Amino acid sequence: MAVGIVPTSEISVNYNGRITWFVVLSSMVAATGGIIFGYDIGISGGVISMAPFLKKFFPEVFTKMTQTTKISNYCKFDSQLLTAFTSSLYIAGLIASFFASPVTRTFGRRPSIIVGGVAFLIGSALGGAASNIYMLLLGRIMLGVGVGFANQSVPLYLSEMAPAKYRGSFNIAFQLCVGIGVLSASLLNYGVAKIKAGWGWRISLAMAAAPAIFLTVGAFYLPETANSLIQHGNDHEKAKKILQRVRGTFDVQAELDDLIKASDNSKAVKHPFKQIIKRKYRPQLVMSIAIPFFQQVTGINVISFYAPILFQTIGLGASASLMSAVVTGLVGTSATLLALLIVDKVGRRAMFSFGGIQMLVSQLLIGVIMAVKLGDQGVMSKGYGLLVLVLICIYVAGFSLSWGPLGWLVPSEIFPLEIRSAAQSITVAVGLIFTFIIAQTFLAMLCHLKSGIFFFFGAWVVIMTGFVYFFLPETRNLPIESMEKIWRDHWFWKRFVCDEQDYDKGDT
Repeated sequence: MAVGIVPTSEISVNYNGRITWFVVLSSMVAATGGIIFGYDIGISGGVISMAPFLKKFFPEVFTKMTQTTKISNYCKFDSQLLTAFTSSLYIAGLIASFFASPVTRTFGRRPSIIVGGVAFLIGSALGGAASNIYMLLLGRIMLGVGVGFANQSVPLYLSEMAPAKYRGSFNIAFQLCVGIGVLSASLLNYGVAKIKAGWGWRISLAMAAAPAIFLTVGAFYLPETANSLIQHGNDHEKAKKILQRVRGTFDVQAELDDLIKASDNSKAVKHPFKQIIKRKYRPQLVMSIAIPFFQQVTGINVISFYAPILFQTIGLGASASLMSAVVTGLVGTSATLLALLIVDKVGRRAMFSFGGIQMLVSQLLIGVIMAVKLGDQGVMSKGYGLLVLVLICIYVAGFSLSWGPLGWLVPSEIFPLEIRSAAQSITVAVGLIFTFIIAQTFLAMLCHLKSGIFFFFGAWVVIMTGFVYFFLPETRNLPIESMEKIWRDHWFWKRFVCDEQDYDKGDT
């Protein structure tokens, strides 16, 4: 089977243009949506490891923490109510992402970004002022609405604004901001945990408003993308001016013509969610489901949500656990920055493969060490605890070079305009569904599988790395509106994609 036949830059369409300050600044503002998402991921794990927070909202868990003699190391934090605090955000984000799709398609990318920012502001206020569990969960739900809208619109915005040959780097700015958000949250948690009065967790939850304010205010000054202007309006001249401004050249007619052609196809589609299930969109539908699913079963959110708890499980103290989370956040952010610099040179498939191997090896070693050296009620030595921390950092670096940024980049660049908003909603929804499932079940899984949980996620890494090798074509340097070609030339997907004549007729 001709697995090696993968379209690359040889089929690229060359548009005029360069990187301008206008497109850089616009993308920086939009990518702040990633800081919001990352901040929430990082903040929740640190907050639920703080004794004053647990004592106020989850007294049963606090009691188990203090009764260490009869309870397994792996089961101290096993509480469905505690996991509901973390996972409620993601079920809310799942529902919100489907409302975000028609908003993004009908009104543009910018309104969805604004809605996401406002919802996150409300959620951060409720969380910081929470006086009972219901107010706390309501705040998490509003944060989820913000995540649903922002994650649906920001990756699309970045992919559509970026020049084709730099699209990977621009889009990975979203994942870089996610890493910055996680790192910022970990640093803040480490600082506020030292407040002796015990109200430091309120600062952690309320400070989510800082990136939300920046995103919301900044979004009012963002230009709409040319793709979106053409899709929901007929002002081609305005779209041309935007293109000229973001590309830094007056000669944008070739790109504009392709955008208009894509928009004409898009306007013929009245129900994109019905359209995407047609045979000719089978590759995009599979990728919109498989990629976010695989991104979640790497196990990364286990590390991100529960890093301080995990480090306490292997014997580190509360303060040391929070600092260890800072270290892993710093490693992840640095690796994502490296990914941003090399993605348009190395390509997507190579980064998926190298990152997958790195994650697999580190997960297997962590599982072996915890099985042999920790046990149910033992204490891991400081040396082995530090070794586990190093291996977790290697794992995080592998994820941040591969499934972290590419899990957002690839889905945002492979969808044709007529199904783009719907497909991105599916991508976000699938990601949030499995984020919710893993967040809700992880502490119970840790209690029952113990160190075997790392072998569980390692098995999924093997499967996803094979899937990418056989079924995902290279998208490097190909303009977003010319992406259809990669499926026609792929050894497997070409049997599903219609020829050009059938495509024009809309035949399935």
